[in-house]
Amino acid sequence: MPPVTPRPRLLYVTDLAYPARGRRYCDEDIDLTARLRADFDLALCHPRDAAALMAGFDAVVVRNSGPVLHYQDAYDAFRARAAATGTRVYNPLHGRGDMAGKQYLLDLTTAGLPVIPTVDRAEHLDRLPAAAAYAVKPKAGADSIGLRFLPYGELAGLDYAEGAGILVQPRIDFRYEVSFYFVDDRFQYALHAPDPERRWVLEPYQPTEDDLRFARRFVDWNTLDHGIQRVDACRAPGGELLLVELEDLNPYLSLDCVPEETKERFVTAMTESLHAFLKA
Repeated sequence: MPPVTPRPRLLYVTDLAYPARGRRYCDEDIDLTARLRADFDLALCHPRDAAALMAGFDAVVVRNSGPVLHYQDAYDAFRARAAATGTRVYNPLHGRGDMAGKQYLLDLTTAGLPVIPTVDRAEHLDRLPAAAAYAVKPKAGADSIGLRFLPYGELAGLDYAEGAGILVQPRIDFRYEVSFYFVDDRFQYALHAPDPERRWVLEPYQPTEDDLRFARRFVDWNTLDHGIQRVDACRAPGGELLLVELEDLNPYLSLDCVPEETKERFVTAMTESLHAFLKA
């Protein structure tokens, strides 16, 4: 009898109890891991346990693990341990989007890319377009934690010291939000929220070629060879798309909002990506 080739072992990091507004992280990860078990040996763990457990696995897959700021010490220890031991992490930890904080919004603004204009200094407030209100958010924020809206007259009095870590953007009166989902550099599907007041009520969206060129521009900019990325955008009043967020750490996939054939195609793409990642 020929020897049995061992299957790759994956440590799948998720917070099944995270109380996400309008979403159920646990359902998505339970379903996704059930499908991935066709190709991999899998174990699930909380993000606080990843550093201690990852030595026995071929790779760590970070999925719906919640905002890092809730367990920053454990996340820092995880990254340090992975770097020291050469552990493969999916997505790879050199992402330039939300994985590295919100600095990319400033970099993309400076580069003139189609992003909601963003500044982090009082002396740069004049670079922002006129708006009825302005969004102020922490650089390390996620899931709208710490977000507030202020009139322009109150912005100059904010604390912009390096330790404060805040960003300021105009509040865009957008038509709708739309998200583009990629595995590696391959587009999978798009979803949009037709009603801006019900952001988590998503429907399938058929992107135009211009829409896909917009989204691919940011995926290419991020230079991740492997992994899952979600490009979040808003349709501005003038009709153009503007980047809201480039999520490359643990993007929620909203797989419950897509047809079964789309979900199967996504799982196939992710499985192929993981196999290629493990061989890279």
